[in-house]
Order: sequence, then C-alpha cells, then structure tokens
Amino acid sequence: MSMPLHAHFDRFNRLAAYLQSPLLLAVRLYWGWSFFQTGRGKLLHLARTAEYFGSLGIPLPKLNVLLAGGTECMGGLLLVVGLFSRVASVPLIFTLSIAYLTAERDALQSFFSDPDKFTGATPFLFLFAVLLVLGFGPGRFSLDHLRERRRVA
Repeated sequence: MSMPLHAHFDRFNRLAAYLQSPLLLAVRLYWGWSFFQTGRGKLLHLARTAEYFGSLGIPLPKLNVLLAGGTECMGGLLLVVGLFSRVASVPLIFTLSIAYLTAERDALQSFFSDPDKFTGATPFLFLFAVLLVLGFGPGRFSLDHLRERRRVA
C-alpha cells in the first residue's frame, strides 16, 4: 500500500526545513563578512569616501562615512556570529536605503519601470540578505540561538 500524497508532501516539507539553518548560516557568513569588508574599506579610505559622499549631496560626509562604515563593520560582524542578528539588520537596512536614495537613485526610481535595474544595483543583494535575516532570524547555528536556549532552560 502506498503512502497518500499529502504524506509525501509532509515528509518533503520536513526534510526541506532542515535546509533553513544551513542556508541562513551561509547568508550570514557571506553577507556579514561582505558588510564588514565594505565598511572597513569606507573607514580605511575615509577622506576619499567622504569626498564621494559629498558629491552625492550627503550632508556632513565625513560623519556619515563614519556612521555607515561603523554600521557595516559592526553589523557585519554581528551577522557573522549570529548575535543580535535581527536587531543588527535594522540599521543595515537603513544604511542600504540611504545608498539607494543617493548613489543608486536611478535604480530606485526604476523599481516598477525597470526592475532589473533595481535588482542589479549594488545594494540589492545586501538588502535581500538582511531582510532574510530580519524575517527568518539567524537560524540554529548562531549565538542568538544559543542565547535563546539558555534563556528558556
């Protein structure tokens, strides 16, 4: 006697659910480290990046480079280890929104008319990664998960 179709779907869904934490780990490691490197680059080349920010019309460019670079460095490291991951996602999303509003304004304005331009812009994959972490959390392979387990026990 064969299994009913819904039992196959249930089994498949249980197996697929095991991929969630490894996928979130991969996203956090790759994009967290990428955030760290990007932020570090801004901070190491402060004058040049401040000049670029100024050319985009960003007020107080040096201060904003420090804020963006610091947010990317610290937020990236928090994503890598999976500590305060959802909280760290919020300032990263804000930073990426500013990037779209300034450096990628054409891509942002093309959101509906040319979605490929929006999704092809530099901030898009960074934004997608932190939205995944915000929405689904860091997964089992994170310090947040260990912290939660200790709190519940």
